[in-house]
Order: sequence, then structure tokens, then C-alpha cells
Amino acid sequence: MLPSTSVNSPAQGNGVLSSRDAARHTAGAKRYKYLRRLFRFRQMDFEFAAWQMLYLFTSPQRVYRNFHYRKQTKDQWARDDPAFLVLLSIWLCVSTIGFGFVLDMGFFETIKLLLWVVFIDCVGVGLLISTLMWFISNKYLVKRQSRDYDVEWGYAFDVHLNAFYPLLVILHFIQLFFINHVILTDTFIGYLVGNTLWLVAVGYYIYVTFLGYSENTTDYTENVKSAGSASYSTVHTGHH
Repeated sequence: MLPSTSVNSPAQGNGVLSSRDAARHTAGAKRYKYLRRLFRFRQMDFEFAAWQMLYLFTSPQRVYRNFHYRKQTKDQWARDDPAFLVLLSIWLCVSTIGFGFVLDMGFFETIKLLLWVVFIDCVGVGLLISTLMWFISNKYLVKRQSRDYDVEWGYAFDVHLNAFYPLLVILHFIQLFFINHVILTDTFIGYLVGNTLWLVAVGYYIYVTFLGYSENTTDYTENVKSAGSASYSTVHTGHH
């Protein structure tokens, strides 16, 4: 079962959302709320975002369990706090500057590399992969083929960011300790280490992405829907 959202989930006794609740849960309203908080650093939970970054390496399943909790409490899978995005942006800048320093790149070359990493590697490729996975999930993988259930695009992009962070650390931080004295030595060991780091980074990206859409991490969705249906049935029966 994918992390799908019920568009017409029963919020009231008659199973119909009020106009205020419906407006609050639209994609546009969620996006506006997220962007509004992007420049309000005091409202961001950076400690929790750092916790997520740590566990994306040690236990990414725990990060996705928090997505389940957010769905239960706030009725959305995607992050509503941009703190993770802000910390990831800082990591992008710092790691790219370090990459340019180790490779003895000039100022403008480092800026070009930074712009490429941010707008092509992270945002551009992320938009492409997220949209593709969002389309495939809703078209072919959603258990209930109905317009009432769909995978949020924002959640698909969050899955990409979750998977991109370990890849970034492996290739833009850990690799720096080997790049000059091992990888660029034009030897078999250099090729082996360089390709191994890329293999681990790409493999980790695929693994974290798989967890985001896997059945094992999203069984809770069915439990929430079952509980909601049972509650509605109880209330409906009580009226008779």
C-alpha cells in the first residue's frame, strides 16, 4: 500500500469535509503554508531536521515512520516544515565549496559547480524523478484505483530529498578524503575506490527511494483508513 491520501476522507459524522477543512487541505493551501514558513527560521525545527539527516544514514525507516505520524496528526504526508530543506541547502553550499577547494578550482568555477549541483543535480533531476514516480505511483501502483486516493507530489519530492542527502554526503564529503591521493592517481585502486563510492551513493539513493514507496513502510495508511471507516460506521449505526 502506497502512502496515498484520501481526498474525500470523512472528517465529520456525515463523511463530508467542511468548506474550511477542504480549503485547508488543498495542495495550494499546503504549498502556500510551506513557502510562508520558508523565511521564518524561528518556526523551524532544525533539531528535528538534523535528527532526520542522521537517521537517513543509520535507520531511514525511522524517518518514514515520522511521515506516518504527520499523516495521522496533520493529514498530509509531505513535510510542512522547511527546516530539512534549509539544512540541505547549507550542506549543498558547504560541500560544494569544499569540493572546489580540494580540487583547487577557481572562484567562478566553484560558483558554476554550486549552481549546477543545486539547480541541475538536486532540483532539476529531483523534479524529473519525483514527477515520474508520482505519475507511476498514481497510475499503476496505488492499491485502490480511485480518484479519492492519490500519492502527494510533495511527498514524492520529499522522498527524493531524503535519498539525495546521503548521496550528497558520500560524493561531496566522504569522497573528498580520497579524491586527490587515491581516486585521481590513475590506478586500479583509484578506479576501484571512485566507482565503489559512486555505486554505494547511487545504491543508497535507490534504497531510500524504495523505502519511501514500499509496502512495508506504509502499512499504517491502511490502518488509519480502516480505523476511520470503523468510526464512521459506528457513528452511522448509532443514528439508527
